[in-house]
Amino acid sequence: MAWALNLMKKPVFDAEKEIPDLSGKVLLITGGTGGLGKESVLSFAAHNPAHIYFTGRSQPSADKVAEEAKAKYPNTPVTFLKCDLASHDAVRDAAKHFLSKESRLDILSCNAGIMAVPAGLTKDGYEIQFGTNHVGHALLVKLLTPLLEATAQKGHDVRIVWDTSLGHRGHPTGGILFDKLKTPQTDIFPIMGEWMRYGQSKLANLLYARAYAKHHPSITSVSVHPGVSATGLVGGLTFWQKALVYTTSWSFMIPPEQCAWNQQWAATAPLGDGPRQVVNGTYYEPVGLRGSLVPAAADDELAAKLWEWTERELEGYKV
Repeated sequence: MAWALNLMKKPVFDAEKEIPDLSGKVLLITGGTGGLGKESVLSFAAHNPAHIYFTGRSQPSADKVAEEAKAKYPNTPVTFLKCDLASHDAVRDAAKHFLSKESRLDILSCNAGIMAVPAGLTKDGYEIQFGTNHVGHALLVKLLTPLLEATAQKGHDVRIVWDTSLGHRGHPTGGILFDKLKTPQTDIFPIMGEWMRYGQSKLANLLYARAYAKHHPSITSVSVHPGVSATGLVGGLTFWQKALVYTTSWSFMIPPEQCAWNQQWAATAPLGDGPRQVVNGTYYEPVGLRGSLVPAAADDELAAKLWEWTERELEGYKV
């Protein structure tokens, strides 16, 4: 299968040479306090952006990232925005703070996420993984879309990169269980439930990236599978969950800095329909390879339904 062959290929990307000069650009990276988000903060900081903002929940972890970035790239402003994607109030506060500081936004990397956590609900009553990985990001993007659109209207190359996962293939039957998204869903998945819920949330990331591209064509919106690495996502799993990840993924696991390459490529590679170019609405596997889509991921009606459901859920939210 094409996706399996893609994973077996060693990712090729030279961040130092392939990321272009980012002078004047403002970047926002969710989940930048560790893992792939941190790697992207540091990689982008080397290329002279006007400002990099990154989100997370841990102030001590954020301080370490900011200190490392300042030590390596003292001329690049790097600022932490505290944001818990499982709380609409926290997302709105982060967006409001960002908008009070900036008049443009060129790159928004929706990198943050949780994986295979115990069943639960967000502060606003959504299944915890779907609410964090999809709804939280969708709200942040919704609140920042006017600024993204305004930046694009000035002729700038504006992009949103949504981190999905190969785990989206493990979605439940039907793809997304809309009538159960405000429950912990423990009654639906008696076996491997945490992974099914994760797959559902990652399918949503992929579908929503495509739907957003359709509704906001002036903004390049793509989804990426970063690869598999021993980041904080894996570190927070139980022994048996870790065993599952390592036994199924050991042959193609890559270091965190390489796992961040695909999102960096998608955020900065040339636009176009040729090799190693970025096409709006596309799903990519490492690095810069168009991924094959399972039926649910290619379902335009499901993408439209998710878009409409999300619009209804987030109606009325403003900064």
